[in-house]
Amino acid sequence: MKIINKFYPHAIAILGFVLVSLIYFYPVLQGKQIFQSDIAQYTGMAKEQNDFRASEHNEPFWTNSAFGGMPTYQLGAKYPYDFVGAVDDFLRFLPRPADYLFLYFLGFYGLLLVLKVDPLKSFFGAIAFGFSTYLIIILGVGHNAKAHAIAYMPLVVAGFIWVYNKRYIAGGLLTMIATALEINANHFQMTYYLLILLLILSAYFAYNLIKEKEYKSLLTSVGVLLVAGILAIGVNATNLLATAEYANFSTRGKSELTYKPDGTRSTDTSAMTRDYITEYSYGIAESFNLIAPRLFGGSNSESLGKESQIVQFLQQQQIGEGQYITESQAVEYAKQGMPTYWGDQPIVAAPAYIGIVVFFLAILGLIVDERKIKYAFASGAAVALVLSWGKNLPIVTDFFIDYVPMYNKFRAVSSIQVVLELCFPVLAVMGLQSFCKADKAKQWEGLWQSAAIGLGTIVILFLSKGLFSFSGASDAYMAQSYGPGFVDAIKSDRKTMYSADLLRSGFFIILTAGILWMVIKDKIAQKTAVILIGLFMVSDLFFVDKKYVSDKDFVSSREVDVPFQETPSDAQILKDTSHYRVFEINGNFSSARASYFHKSIGGYHAAKPRRMQQLFDYQIAKNNLEILNMLNVKYVIQTDKEGKEFPTSNPDANGNAWFVNEIKLVNNANDEMKALDRINTKKVAVFNMQLNGDKFKNARIKRNLDTTGTIQLRVYKPNYIKYISDSKNEGLAVFSEIYYPHGWNAYIDGVKAEHFPVDYVLRAMMLPKGVHTVEFKFEPEVIQKGSTITLVSGAVMFLLLIGGIYYERKRTAKDF
Repeated sequence: MKIINKFYPHAIAILGFVLVSLIYFYPVLQGKQIFQSDIAQYTGMAKEQNDFRASEHNEPFWTNSAFGGMPTYQLGAKYPYDFVGAVDDFLRFLPRPADYLFLYFLGFYGLLLVLKVDPLKSFFGAIAFGFSTYLIIILGVGHNAKAHAIAYMPLVVAGFIWVYNKRYIAGGLLTMIATALEINANHFQMTYYLLILLLILSAYFAYNLIKEKEYKSLLTSVGVLLVAGILAIGVNATNLLATAEYANFSTRGKSELTYKPDGTRSTDTSAMTRDYITEYSYGIAESFNLIAPRLFGGSNSESLGKESQIVQFLQQQQIGEGQYITESQAVEYAKQGMPTYWGDQPIVAAPAYIGIVVFFLAILGLIVDERKIKYAFASGAAVALVLSWGKNLPIVTDFFIDYVPMYNKFRAVSSIQVVLELCFPVLAVMGLQSFCKADKAKQWEGLWQSAAIGLGTIVILFLSKGLFSFSGASDAYMAQSYGPGFVDAIKSDRKTMYSADLLRSGFFIILTAGILWMVIKDKIAQKTAVILIGLFMVSDLFFVDKKYVSDKDFVSSREVDVPFQETPSDAQILKDTSHYRVFEINGNFSSARASYFHKSIGGYHAAKPRRMQQLFDYQIAKNNLEILNMLNVKYVIQTDKEGKEFPTSNPDANGNAWFVNEIKLVNNANDEMKALDRINTKKVAVFNMQLNGDKFKNARIKRNLDTTGTIQLRVYKPNYIKYISDSKNEGLAVFSEIYYPHGWNAYIDGVKAEHFPVDYVLRAMMLPKGVHTVEFKFEPEVIQKGSTITLVSGAVMFLLLIGGIYYERKRTAKDF
């Protein structure tokens, strides 16, 4: 009976999380799915991989449908012995995206329980965390991997806290499992930001243990965490090793080029420039969006109502002789979304609002709670806030980019605010809990001080309204396109939102403070107060979230499963059953639409193949058609002056493979790229001696080669390509396939042969005279090596889990 009483509240809480998740995303119960723009792009990128998996019942680990060819390691590849993935699938039993919302709740609930918060407060705190606006909006746009990783962050933190509090077995197991799930979520930027918070927490605990001279406890804790971390990494070894291998090949690796596309000298060898890394930097003043959502205009497409100035402006516009826009037309237009955002970031889908009740309670926690761990969470929030400012605080950001390992591998620095969005709800629940336990004097002291800080901040911001211009980066364009009156109306609406949301936040502070005052005066029971404040805290966030992600974002399942519709251009191109590539100009190299139907040289990915991106920037963008020829781009999808799409055939495409009669030797990547400016790729291959001199020593003497031979393509699969070559003399063959140094093996008549890169991105090899079978097989050793490590680590983890559970059950039994 004691066991039932112990777990009954948690069962009710979990059931509540399921219900809240389904209620918020209720269209999933109707069989609908949320349309996520990024997932639509992913579907295009992964189409060939998924089709191959379905037909061959095997994993290709390579796709030819995007960027000319790339590994599928970051495209949803399925690895052997993915035990952690199976556990994750079990936890995510709800329809998407309700499954991620449920994970938000569950993980944060676990963290609060470890902090010894009672189930009721933990329940409301978990929902408040999950309803942080940023966490909801990333589900709306399809940043599923990011949401996935964020959801497991609290459990990793909980495991750390348990270990440092000398719950070595339970804490070690929780850390091991949660970290394994965190890594398996496959969003290394979020995991990296989590590591920063863990370092801050570790520093806090280490300081306390050293201060108390508990060196053994410190060493034991560090040892347990190291073992847990190593095993968590081990069970994810295949993905980690494959990703690390691909990273240097991608835009996250260093560039060999030392000049820019415009010819000027480049001082940054990283393909991710400082400007690119800090493009999404949170404005310093904009950070107050955390407590008043539309302080800086909300989003780039904010829905406005009937009372807005933009509606009044539109009603004054003529649409014909003597005809004006009606009120209903103006309202409908305004509801579709106006560019009211005027902060420092290029695009904002929604403000990163943590909730004013959460903010107020967090201040209360810093004042009232006597546990020193509050300073660790406050420090984590402060560090995250400062780093999110990016280029707006260059002295800090430049230091991290230049000296902190791997910090320069990630862009959109503003997203580090997820750490803040984890820390503040923790402090908020700690504040509510400590208030309930404090004596009357402490309660009153904490209440009036936190109310003064909260309301004082609101008043200062209100009085500072005249200091802001309310001008956005796109205002000049809008003034030119729609007239200055349009911009004036938008500015007026921005000012209205600024004041309205400050008043709204002030109202919630007064409401929350009033309930806590009633507790002090014994006019209301503490449990009732907790429920009321919990409802206010959740409803505050809920209604803000609904402005940005709601039932209108859901569509039929087919629209999600088949996000791209075949156009007449696609249909015409697909009549050609040979093997070729397509370039969709409108995609501007950053769309996966063409990849859904064809083998495209473009695509959509956060870590594109670096050399293909450079080839586009330095050559294709400058209309060097010879580059399209060597990539075997047989069709180009264009639009005419009227915006009508049409395909253009390229009769000069080089084909799948060809012999060249000359090798142009260059000394470095700069010369290799420049050599492509003016070259006939059908006759000449550019060979970089600095990069590959040891692979093709005869290149210095093989200047004139026979080109009379032929190479016929016979089999073309993502991970296997077969040719038949026929030539009278030895020759150099160039293949219109992307050279990737890890995994692709070449064979001549079944015997492994050397192949090497030419023309900056392509493969080449010397072929002997006569008729021969030439094969390329993608046989990545990293998958075999990683799978072995994963299997061994999984077995060790399983044994530790069995032993740990037995030990904990035995220990717990003594308590009953």
